[in-house]
Amino acid sequence: MTVERPQLTPPDGEKKVLLHSCCAPCSGEVMEAMTASGIDYTIFFYNPNIHPKKEYLLRKDENIRFAEKHDIPFIDADYDADNWFSRAKGMEWEPERGIRCTMCFDMRFERTALYAHENGFPVITSSLGISRWKNMTQINDCGHRAAAPYDGVQYWDFNWRKGGGASRMIEISKREEFYMQEYCGCIYSLRDTNDFRVSRGREKIKIGTMFYGQEPTDEG
Repeated sequence: MTVERPQLTPPDGEKKVLLHSCCAPCSGEVMEAMTASGIDYTIFFYNPNIHPKKEYLLRKDENIRFAEKHDIPFIDADYDADNWFSRAKGMEWEPERGIRCTMCFDMRFERTALYAHENGFPVITSSLGISRWKNMTQINDCGHRAAAPYDGVQYWDFNWRKGGGASRMIEISKREEFYMQEYCGCIYSLRDTNDFRVSRGREKIKIGTMFYGQEPTDEG
């Protein structure tokens, strides 16, 4: 089935973009939309917040699989989780969408902007904002702040949710049977999500068992 998408134009008409990807489900629609618009983009996977390592590898491997399917270059950045925990110190009990999340977005966008500056990418953007669970203003503020120190780098704050993007994100995830993560990613999000589930009589999250378009398994 042919999907009708608007023609996308990055800032200043640039055609080369570095896409920070948080996971395959969130980036699937972003990737296909940019491909349809003839944009030359590369995926930058830098997400040291994701915990535990098993979850990190599941999300990364799904992203690599989809990138390879579309012949899109994939930059696998360091998993410097110790650095993330150091920056999160004192924010362990902050609520979702609070200052810990701002720190996390800042950290990931700073590395993305630096890579773009060092490797000739005039535009950076991210798949983070397509999720309805995220605060788009918070994400975009972090993106613009990260790009600001570099004269040759701009942050593209396109609203990937609009024009049916959010719905296509789910459709693509089901079509590809992507791994379905059940929490934002960090150890504190996992803790709070499990506490919420237990308080309502549900089991804790079993990493590696949920996939879009499939029934859950008993593997943990």
